[in-house]
Amino acid sequence: MSRNGKIVVAMSGGVDSSVVACMLKDQGYEPIGVFMRVGAEPIEPACAVPAAAPARRLKHGCCSATDAMDARAIAARLGIPFYALNFRAEFDRIIDYFVDEYANARTPNPCVMCNIHLKFGRLFEYADMVDAQAVATGHYARIVERNGQSRLAQAANLAKDQSYVLFGIRRDDLARCVFPLGDVEDKGVVRKMATDLGLSVSDKADSQEICFVPGGDYRKLVRERRPEAVRPGEVVSEAGETLGAHDGVVGFTIGQRRGLGIAAGAPIYVTRLDVLNNTVTVGDRAALHAAGLVADRANWHIDPPTETVSCRARIRHLHRATPALLMAMDDGPFEVRFETPQPAVTPGQAVVAYDAEGVVIGGGWIQRAIR
Repeated sequence: MSRNGKIVVAMSGGVDSSVVACMLKDQGYEPIGVFMRVGAEPIEPACAVPAAAPARRLKHGCCSATDAMDARAIAARLGIPFYALNFRAEFDRIIDYFVDEYANARTPNPCVMCNIHLKFGRLFEYADMVDAQAVATGHYARIVERNGQSRLAQAANLAKDQSYVLFGIRRDDLARCVFPLGDVEDKGVVRKMATDLGLSVSDKADSQEICFVPGGDYRKLVRERRPEAVRPGEVVSEAGETLGAHDGVVGFTIGQRRGLGIAAGAPIYVTRLDVLNNTVTVGDRAALHAAGLVADRANWHIDPPTETVSCRARIRHLHRATPALLMAMDDGPFEVRFETPQPAVTPGQAVVAYDAEGVVIGGGWIQRAIR
């Protein structure tokens, strides 16, 4: 990839993407800063216009008006073009996906879907429109070469690694992805770089919540958008004994321990959700473990496997990859069998498989656990 061509930089207004824009300019690229407008807060149109740094931080978000102003200020300081793209309609469909998954007793992962459809979907379309060769972001992941092919791999900083939420990038698009922070081993180094560069966002807090669920109360959003899905029902034991009542399956997720409203004398966890019978099943930690899982809607970063593959599998973002066997099935889904049973295998979440070197093999969406 040429280092003197145009490159679209997804600028969220945070320290990571701001440092990335600086790094790419220093490396000889021609960065074009892009902010994705997805929230409800109005922002003014922007195109390489100067702006002062905002006086205060409003929230730990990634797409607020304050974030847009921060991104615009950095772009102005660097002297690079900056555009705010209106993705509200597309993002509203991601919100619909989010509430529909909860309504169907599945736990969604909106960040993965946002990466698939917006950050590495619509942004590639925009890059083509402006004749840019690639799209860069502040994600902590790496692109490595394997047998002449670009592959997604874990970041050098495993504590910050985001390859899990990027598994949905199409195989053919990986060669056009640039992750400058993938080889940075310490987030403190990034903040120091921002300070040395005089960036106003050097001490800005990381985004730690779903941007369209301020305060983390997703149940309120589900009730507002899908009120028909909120129905009282029973909480039952693994043996089918009624232990209590709930006010809606949408308020629970696999592995949940707190807020069950049941005094069992020992720790209990949500082990199953049944939207058809409107029941929440609870059990001890042993009942939470699964031998494997079945997943569908695979996105392979290699030729689709036709035989059993040894791998390391992650079943959620903060899960440590565990040894497993991946087996493709004739009708499209695939099966993962863990070397050691894993807790809280959650339908609706992604499973991502890696090889021994931390390079992504592929992934998909968990249908069900194999107990």
